[in-house]
Amino acid sequence: MTERRFPGRAPVIGLAVAGVVLLASFVVPALAGWDVDARSDMLGLPPLHGYWQPKVGIGTVPALVVAGLGAWRAESWALRWSWRRLLVASYVIAVVWLLSLALVDGVDGLTRVMTNHHEYLVSAREVGDVPAVLREYVDRIPRSHPDNWPTHPAGHPPGALLFFVALVRVGLGGDLEVAVAVVLVAASIPAATLVTLRRLGVDRLARLAAPFLVLSPAAVYLAVSADAVFTACAAWGLAALAASATARSTRRMVAWGVVAGLLLGWCVMSSYGLPLLGLPALAVLWLARSWRPLPVAAVSALAVVLAFAALGFPWWDAYPVLVDRYWDGIAATRPASYWVWGNVGALLVSAGPLLGAGVAVAARRHEGEERVLGVLALAALLAIAVADLSRMSKAEVERIWLPFVPWLTLTLALLPGGWRRWGLGLQVLTALLVQHLLYTSW
Repeated sequence: MTERRFPGRAPVIGLAVAGVVLLASFVVPALAGWDVDARSDMLGLPPLHGYWQPKVGIGTVPALVVAGLGAWRAESWALRWSWRRLLVASYVIAVVWLLSLALVDGVDGLTRVMTNHHEYLVSAREVGDVPAVLREYVDRIPRSHPDNWPTHPAGHPPGALLFFVALVRVGLGGDLEVAVAVVLVAASIPAATLVTLRRLGVDRLARLAAPFLVLSPAAVYLAVSADAVFTACAAWGLAALAASATARSTRRMVAWGVVAGLLLGWCVMSSYGLPLLGLPALAVLWLARSWRPLPVAAVSALAVVLAFAALGFPWWDAYPVLVDRYWDGIAATRPASYWVWGNVGALLVSAGPLLGAGVAVAARRHEGEERVLGVLALAALLAIAVADLSRMSKAEVERIWLPFVPWLTLTLALLPGGWRRWGLGLQVLTALLVQHLLYTSW
């Protein structure tokens, strides 16, 4: 308890370092005259994939109301409510927060991504024969192919595209319907994260983390991004893995292990970077002190990958082709000397600048509930470090790294009470400023 009340200089140093990196990531390219190709088709605003566009809209007032109420009362509510009520409230408030931020740009804030030909929905509407699409998927990745995939379908395994194909097939293929579906899925991320913590024996700190999970600046990018779907799938996959590892019977262990494997396997077939979810998955099993679900979940995940291969999409053949297309395109002109740390600036926009203080405190030695949060955050941090150093995530990480943001956000619950109170205000202010001052591509 003493360590949490008097954490020393760690949060101050962490926040200061985060502030310097964040400021430098915006200022250095402009001062040095570097062309880092943050956005190729217009004047960009590195490290973000967007540009200046101050505005207010129909979502401004509800966003301000949610932010104000959250900063004022969220922690006390989270500590007082029953667990079930907390989960329901986290979902409902997340829906309102996501929609309010998106609607600052009007209805277009929800639909513009859906109508972008670089995204998935336009291609999903053209899919007639799914098995045929899978058989020809790898061939259509290179730019040289006469019918090559647009940017995002080419840059991801077909699981991402098939999610939107499924929405079209069930009659939810309109721009607005798909956008709302994505929001409703994305809003479940805080609840999934809290369920994982509960299964790992964390209660009070889970409640303290809840306001930061719900009112995260990441909501700006979650509202209509396909990466929000990946994030939710990953979060529920890890929740199922925690349920498996803490199950009291073998039957439940196997059942939840299969669910976890299927969800995490689908993540692998939705984004080439999500095999890195193996690090948080191992952290969950280690914290639960049970490795029994590992073979069950691994076999289930592998079954998903092999099923796609049997239908014509071998992941191991596709990835090298994707790498070639990646380096034949804009990635070749994005200097690693900037993006290896500029990416961190983009992450601090998406996760919020308070993350620096949280990570600094989490790096200290902890026991009990604090240790659980620290280990999960460290696993996410390691995954991000691998992605960053691979140079396959140069720019656009404000959305690409979304699946790891909830686990990093947990560190904010480790901050002392005073830090949490004004820190939540800083987080929601970051979200409001980004949404109202910038045009974000997702």
